[in-house]
Amino acid sequence: MSVRQSLLAILDQGPCYGYQLRAEFDRRTGSTWPLNVGQIYNTLERLERDGLVSRGEPDEQGHVYWQITDAGSAEVASWLSSPVERGQATRDELAIKLAVAATLPGIDVAAVIQTQRTASLRQLQILNRAKFAGGDDSPEELAWSLVIDSMVFAAEAEVRWLDHTEQRLAMHPQHAMALELATERPKRGRPQKAAATEALIA
Repeated sequence: MSVRQSLLAILDQGPCYGYQLRAEFDRRTGSTWPLNVGQIYNTLERLERDGLVSRGEPDEQGHVYWQITDAGSAEVASWLSSPVERGQATRDELAIKLAVAATLPGIDVAAVIQTQRTASLRQLQILNRAKFAGGDDSPEELAWSLVIDSMVFAAEAEVRWLDHTEQRLAMHPQHAMALELATERPKRGRPQKAAATEALIA
């Protein structure tokens, strides 16, 4: 998730100071992605360096208001009209962990999967409780529920993928999956399979 673009989009509604920006970000995301003030100001300084925002003089209370520039508004428009580029699935931490575990001699991969499934189901229960505890139909409540819905769907997909992985591994004897350390020295350069996978994803 891009904090940079989110803060720019809020500033596109009008000038804000640091704490105000954090509060506005929380209102729009249901505080599901907490930001500290240091992170806000670091981002604002980078945005200023890139010519996307400018800072004003401190007011009577010492608040420094940041204002979006024309280039910043154009960046917001571009962000909102473009799809989110997902990271490469082959670099997903859980997928990598299970792929490695499945090829290690003497590892009970079913136990690794069960541990993760238990944690994923617990997280799903917490998310569902939070979702159904929602109250009014305010804009803040709607924004929060959209984020929770996304997290619920992701957790459900993870549990389905774990079930799928367990079924696939059950079709292979554990000793047939184990990979001993290779004795052949690898050549320099990128592995062919990695290059082919990246070409498919691109």
